[in-house]
Amino acid sequence: MTARIGVVTFPGTLDDQDALRAARLAGAEPVSLWHRDKDLKQVDAVVLAGGFSYGDYLRAGAISRFSPVMETIIEQAKAGMPVLGICNGFQILTEAHLLPGAMLRNNHLHFICRDQKLRVENAETAWTSDYSAGQEIEVPLKNMDGRYVADERTLDELEAEGRVAFRYLDVNPNGSLRDIAGITNAAGNVVGLMPHPEHAVEPLIGTGKTDGLGFFTSILKKLVNA
Repeated sequence: MTARIGVVTFPGTLDDQDALRAARLAGAEPVSLWHRDKDLKQVDAVVLAGGFSYGDYLRAGAISRFSPVMETIIEQAKAGMPVLGICNGFQILTEAHLLPGAMLRNNHLHFICRDQKLRVENAETAWTSDYSAGQEIEVPLKNMDGRYVADERTLDELEAEGRVAFRYLDVNPNGSLRDIAGITNAAGNVVGLMPHPEHAVEPLIGTGKTDGLGFFTSILKKLVNA
């Protein structure tokens, strides 16, 4: 019996089908979730996929944070359910206060789309256990509001507690403070990052590598072995 991984679709979500496919390739049962439905259909974990939910009006993720499905996700995440936020999903997680900080417009004020090198800083979360600390991976990055910011106290806490999950390597593509590409909550069940691991799960697409598949195999192993 395998795990069920739900992927939420909001109006404007772009990468839900990619995330569903990544979950399936990892061996999980992918489950589509609709933003207006509070029922999570008995999934074991949730992915908030990338895109431009609600057209990024007000702020990226600001409206999606109040969708009915988020009420259940926030409650379940606080109870320990694994949740992964990718790009717009990361923005939604910060707006929902499941992760600290905020996402602002890229410092160069342009949309960016490129293959991006990352260093794994924390390989002990529910979504990163198939990686090794210090491992370098490459996955696609595409965003307009990808600059991670937080006050110095929060940044220091993230560093001290090992909650920086990923850092940008070679180049900081959006001005994120301390080169932060992704973070985790204290419990390690909620992870958010701006790059797109779901686009790097097959050799024929994305970077031509499978560096992103580890997110989905990590959570599958955790859930199956729980």
